Amino acid sequence: MSTQAVPSRAPRPRTARAAAGGAAQTRLPWWAVVLPALAFAALLAFVAGPGAADASAAEPAARLFTRLAEVLPALPRHLL
Repeated sequence: MSTQAVPSRAPRPRTARAAAGGAAQTRLPWWAVVLPALAFAALLAFVAGPGAADASAAEPAARLFTRLAEVLPALPRHLL
């Protein structure tokens, strides 16, 4: 049996590697940009929207959703 001490391997600190041009580059996934922008737009719409509910103001949105409900079932047939 050997009594020699085995040198422990000390962890080396991690360093960020620079890109070829010398500047570090990062890439964000698409949702990291889109989701905060959508959340901001939705909150802004709530804050800036009218204070009282008005039935005539909801009419264009209701027409849009009705039209989408009519068109969406036929969409796969047109795409294929």
